[in-house]
Amino acid sequence: MKVFVSVDMEGVSGLTDPAEMRAGGRGYERGCELMTGDANAAVSGAYAAGATEVAVTDAHSTGRNLRVDMIDRRCTLARGPYKPMRMGEGLGSAFDAALFVGYHARAGTPAGVLNHTWMGREILDVHLNGEVAGEIRLMAAFAGSYGVPVALVTGDAAACAEARELLGEVETVAVKAGSDRYAARLVPPARAQEQITEAAVRAVKGIGRFEPYVVPAPYTLAIEWASTAIARSCAVIPGVRLAGPRTTEFTTGDYTEIMGLLGVCSTIAGEVGCTGADYG
Repeated sequence: MKVFVSVDMEGVSGLTDPAEMRAGGRGYERGCELMTGDANAAVSGAYAAGATEVAVTDAHSTGRNLRVDMIDRRCTLARGPYKPMRMGEGLGSAFDAALFVGYHARAGTPAGVLNHTWMGREILDVHLNGEVAGEIRLMAAFAGSYGVPVALVTGDAAACAEARELLGEVETVAVKAGSDRYAARLVPPARAQEQITEAAVRAVKGIGRFEPYVVPAPYTLAIEWASTAIARSCAVIPGVRLAGPRTTEFTTGDYTEIMGLLGVCSTIAGEVGCTGADYG
């Protein structure tokens, strides 16, 4: 049995401060340790439930956050920047289930800890086939395009609620409950990681309970950017069109192109934002 684990950082136990998400920020190194602890908890549960192979991908920012010296020695790890499928690097039809660890609520979610969609400042909103989409929906649809169900989502309470609304009876673990975007009531990481392991065991043992989240093709991805400059820059990509002063759209029959486009556009948006052109 093969299990895929995608690990983001904003929904990791114990973390609430944006500085903890950025290399060089206060608390970042400890944040990486906590992120690795949550990942290991899921990996351990998957193996305890009978998994024969577990593939982990570092799904946060540059993909260089999980501690390679601390990760469970039984898994494989995809890390590093510019992975073609970004948060879904390594996922494919050979997997029996996907586990999303450390995920967060979509942009604009009340009391969603560190809520955003894909990029914290550059992206205002994302729609997939006309439906508002956070990272949980985007990634569940990617897994579903391969026929792979999402069996577990861990993160803050808002992310877990978003996952249940989208996926039904998916296993969830709320490791914190937000009182605002940067403040939360925390479950101590040691206890949170125990809960993640227990939920991963239930999820993998009960794989037959979960259905893939399937979005019918063709897929149309609409991104509302924070500036006209970012939108115009991304619209240079073949197939991407301006649908408004700050909105781009892209339609394809291949969901891997959606994932790849998100990566390319985020790289462009980051560069345009660094120039200060996002105020234009």
